[in-house]
Amino acid sequence: MSVTALKPITYGAMHFIVAIGVAYALTGSWAVALGIGMVEPLIQTFAYTLHEKLWAKAGAAPRQHYHHHAPMPHQSETA
Repeated sequence: MSVTALKPITYGAMHFIVAIGVAYALTGSWAVALGIGMVEPLIQTFAYTLHEKLWAKAGAAPRQHYHHHAPMPHQSETA
């Protein structure tokens, strides 16, 4: 499996673990924590997709990640 394919899988697993852990810390109940921890990441996935579509519709470009040493596109080479 490529790193590109593995990264979203590990992020998803981390999201479930964090959601379950936070829910357990707040409730003290594994049953409630598992319920919240299984539902919240699924809803968040759809909410994120909707969020991105709304921003795209508004004309906002997706965020670009730049290496911290590379000049930003709006910076001149001589600045």
